[in-house]
Formats: sequence, structure tokens, C-alpha cells
Amino acid sequence: MQNQPTFVLVHGAFANSFSFAPLQAELALLGHRSVALDLPGHGFEATFPAAYQAPQDLDALAAAPGSIKGVMLADNVARVTEVLERAKRNGPTVLVAHSRGGFTATAVANARPELIDRIVYVSAWCPVDLDVAGYYAEPEMADVDPGGFAAALVGNPAELGLLRTNFRTADPATLDAFKQAFAADLTDDEFRTFLNTFQPDENLDAGTPDDRAQAATWGRIPRTYVRLAADASMPPAVQDRMIREADALTPDNPFDVRTLEGSHLRWLVHPKPAAEVLASLAGN
Repeated sequence: MQNQPTFVLVHGAFANSFSFAPLQAELALLGHRSVALDLPGHGFEATFPAAYQAPQDLDALAAAPGSIKGVMLADNVARVTEVLERAKRNGPTVLVAHSRGGFTATAVANARPELIDRIVYVSAWCPVDLDVAGYYAEPEMADVDPGGFAAALVGNPAELGLLRTNFRTADPATLDAFKQAFAADLTDDEFRTFLNTFQPDENLDAGTPDDRAQAATWGRIPRTYVRLAADASMPPAVQDRMIREADALTPDNPFDVRTLEGSHLRWLVHPKPAAEVLASLAGN
């Protein structure tokens, strides 16, 4: 088993290791080992205030403290680095990041490239020429509708020290906005089931311009970008822009680009095609 890589799976915003359970089952059935980690303040480290339960008390929820307050990108990097150090004892590692997890994966690769044999972004942020806020101001993100998050936001992020979203809302318009953004191609039951795996709190640190991909370190790691062709929250146009910018940064080490049909979350709910893509990278 020393020659077989360990897939290290890094989740996105408001998510956790639970999101990857179906994908890990498919990888195991294909003969591959994987570890899904929880970034600090996620999974069983998350805060679910009593006011978040039904019947909800939104005023109390807006003021309740959360454990993720003060968590920084550096804390995420330390968590992933520790897992990679342990996994590396057993052979190669493939670091797989989804969505916001791309910030963390990029920062880890900048700092410790020797721990990663391949890095895989699945519709994940891979900032190269701009920081993330900069990309949101660009034309490629112009059609992204933040309405669902804005309507479900609870409390003042500056006062709470975190971003809190009420994923347990029953408001039809807000739920529809979430579904259209992340899971338009899932059934309503699949969508609501996934929504119930989300946690209400996320940290505020999306990194700085210094956390963009660095050619001397990140740039020497073999890399794959898995495009999600129907992603409305991370449109293919911005995925393609980051691929182009990365390839311009290190033209001798371009992205290996794959494409999966579906929305931002479909690959996690119906993971067989994604598992097959990852398995195909195991020997590279």
C-alpha cells in the first residue's frame, strides 16, 4: 500500500468532513484510501446554538457566541499540514479541495509543497492574479446571486466575529435561492438533506493577496482542476480564468483539466463520476 496515495479531502464554507462520506465510500470501493478532515471550528468543533433549533429564536441566535470566532487561515493551514504530515508516512498524498477549501489548499501548498504529490481543485478557489474579493468584483462573477446568503444572514458579522447563516430557515424564497445557487440539479429532498449537514458559522478570514499561488512552491506541484460545468455559485467562467492564470504563472506545469457535469454540490451527493476521476489520478 506504500505506493497508493492517500486522498486528503478539504471541505468548503459552512461544510465539514461529513460532506465527503459518499465520496469516500466510492473511493474505498475503487480500492483507494482517503481522509476527510474538519477545518478548525467545523464538524464536531462547530457551534450549534440552542436558538438555532426549532422553534428558532432569531434574536438570541444573532447574539450567541460561536467557537469559530478568531479562527484564521493560518489555523486551517496548520490543521491540513498536520494531517498531510501523518498521511505522508504511508506514501504519496493527493490534496483535494472544494470551493472555499481552495484558499487553504493553496496556502498549504505555498508553505509545504514537499507534503503534496498532487493538488486537486474541485470548483475551488485558486487565487492567482487577484485575491478572492478581487475575483468577486470581476465580470466572471457578475451573475452570481448572493440573495440567499444575504436573506439568511443572522447577526452582525463584525460584532459576532464570524459569519452566521440560518440554513434552517423555512422561507421558500431563501431556500429556492440556495437551491439555485448550489444544487439546482438535485431533488428537493437531496438538497434539504445536504443543507442539514451545513453548520451555521464560518470564519471571516479569506486570506490576503500574499496567499495567492506562488510559482516557486505551489507552482511545482502537479495539479488538476475539476471543473463543474453547471456551477452557479462558482461559474465555469471564473473556474476557467483561474486555470488560465495558473497556467500563465507556471507554463511548464499546467493544470490537468477535467470536467464533471452538475452543480456545486451534485458531485458530493452523486459521487461515482468524481471518484472515478480521482482514482484515475492515483497512478500519476
